Amino acid sequence: MLRRKAWVWPALWTVQLGQRCAHSLASFRAASHLPEKKLRGLLFPFSALEAYLAPGAWRGEFNLFQPSVGDITRAEQLFIPSTKHRIDYFTSAVRMDHAPGTLQPEVCFIGRSNVGKSSLIRTLFSLVPDIEVRVSKTPGHTKKLNFFKVGKAFTMVDMPGYGYKAPKDFREMVESYLEERARLVRTFILVDGSVGLQEMDKIAIEMCEELGLPYVIVVTKIDKGRQGVLLRNLLQLQEAIHTHTGGCYPQPFLVSSTQFSGIYLLRCFIAHVTGNLNLEMSANQGKPERVS
Repeated sequence: MLRRKAWVWPALWTVQLGQRCAHSLASFRAASHLPEKKLRGLLFPFSALEAYLAPGAWRGEFNLFQPSVGDITRAEQLFIPSTKHRIDYFTSAVRMDHAPGTLQPEVCFIGRSNVGKSSLIRTLFSLVPDIEVRVSKTPGHTKKLNFFKVGKAFTMVDMPGYGYKAPKDFREMVESYLEERARLVRTFILVDGSVGLQEMDKIAIEMCEELGLPYVIVVTKIDKGRQGVLLRNLLQLQEAIHTHTGGCYPQPFLVSSTQFSGIYLLRCFIAHVTGNLNLEMSANQGKPERVS
């Protein structure tokens, strides 16, 4: 059962943000009114795939990061702007000598062109009115390093996509950034859940491994295609992480930018790894409280 706080939240299905309306599930406050099964599927998308696992299959590493409802609620506050906590596009850079210097922790998102990287960032910032996150139907639209400042908490960087129509200086731009960015605390490598791990994804993983960078695999577009195919791709990815990598967080994060599956969990993880959220601890076990 999901442990919910005894808070009274108003029904909140459409949030007015500036000149546009947020998705009805942009806020965890809104999602909390959903039936428990639906809510759990949004919080922990892998739970919807467990029925496809063979009996007795080990699934522990899919459930490493399970914060409490309180953790998720507190993390979401970092993604809500205020007069004292501005969230917005900051600047862009085509070379490292153009990149802004920052004193706050930084996370970056990297992935193949058309993997849904900019769409994911826009969804993470869906509670921010009129934020400038450009999303194009044309693969390879992002040609620069785009920096988004989240108050004084952290900076998020949208990196050019690799593969199809990647910038000519992509390798120099990305490698320089990963090697030189002193405040970078986590790299998020996006993998398309409908097609699975590709050769270019493996190269990105190898790059992080060689540089000794901590990174996380984010599986996008989990609402596309059949769940059996998604599970097969996910298990292959999990095997690759378990067998061939050392710096990768052992749990892949599953997300859908259109259905908001996994978004609240990913927000919470970002808040945690940037040092802005200490997870609630269980008094009995001395471990982070789990939503179960």
